[in-house]
Formats: sequence, C-alpha cells, structure tokens
Amino acid sequence: MQYALLGDIHSSREDLQAVLAQIADEAPKATLIGTGDLYECTVSKKDLRGQIYPTVEEVIKHPNGIDELFTFPSIYGNQEERILLLTKQEEPIRDFLNDLPETLKIENAFIIHGHQWPHNEAEAWLAEQLPESHLVFHGHTHRSTFTSNGQSVSISWREEMSVRNSRTVVNVGAVVGSREWVLYDSEKQTVRFMKASQG
Repeated sequence: MQYALLGDIHSSREDLQAVLAQIADEAPKATLIGTGDLYECTVSKKDLRGQIYPTVEEVIKHPNGIDELFTFPSIYGNQEERILLLTKQEEPIRDFLNDLPETLKIENAFIIHGHQWPHNEAEAWLAEQLPESHLVFHGHTHRSTFTSNGQSVSISWREEMSVRNSRTVVNVGAVVGSREWVLYDSEKQTVRFMKASQG
C-alpha cells in the first residue's frame, strides 16, 4: 500500500494545492497522512504570557478554502498546540484541532510531529519513548532527512530508498515554501522524497 505523508503546511493554501495535485498525479491511490502543523498560529512562542483570546480567528492564519483541503487524517503539531493553548471557546475549527491525535500508526510505521524531542535528539528520544518503532515519519524542522540506524543518509529525490531491516527515521520536509512530501510504499518497504514544482 502507498502512503503520501505531508506536513508543516502552516496555512499555505497555494503550496498545499500544488502538493495535492502532484500526489494525485504521481500516486493517485495513495492514502494521505498529515504530520502536523496544518495551520499557522499568528502568536509566537515567545509571546505566550498566559493570555486567552476570544476566538481562534484571532490567533490563526486562515485563508479562504483551506479547511476544505484538509480531508486526510493528521496528527497535531506545535502550531495546533499553541492555538489550543491560546483559546478556550468551543468552535468547529478548535474542535477539529483538539481531536487530532499526537501519533498515528500505519502498518509498521509511526507518525509523530517531532516537536516532542530536543533539537537533534530524535534517535535517543524515540529509542526511549517508542522503542518498538522501527520506522518513524515526522516533520517540524522543515528539512527533509533520512536516518538509518542512527546514520544520516543523503536524500536521492524521487528515487526509492529502502527502509527494510533498519531503524529508520524520515523527516518528510515542509509543504510551506518547499512543497516537499514523502511517498511510502509499505509492500516494497521504500520511501521516495518528492517535491512539487514552484510553478
């Protein structure tokens, strides 16, 4: 089975539309999975002072039509965490964000956003918190990376890279700005790093 993993969209409708179009063209039967940070929180982490805003619209970048593009299951990221922290009022978009899980499991792979561990400490954190996970997909840093058994491996764009018989951590990159995503084939046990054109 094929899975298209995409995340760090940060409310960029144009970039998301480009990635979704490429997925539809390259892997029309793939199941889409989001890796978090679907929306952009307009209040930065350094500006958190315990304040609560009356509505989500006051703390979110929310272009017209983007909600309709989120038809796929996703986990939450640090942007969703911050939006929820800054608001309390029940409303549909907040309820949607509040219902997103921290992790998802697809066959033998785990999906998690990546803000849970300290910078550059994914391997140690995952070994302690998710020791049974031999294949992990994440985002957060906006940088596509491939790590096999603790060793960083150069990415070959659009080429199949094996995840068989190794502990593999894959950063799927960012939709916003870079238009990156990953195609995972669970039967072949391969991933392909993909990037939609900038137009």
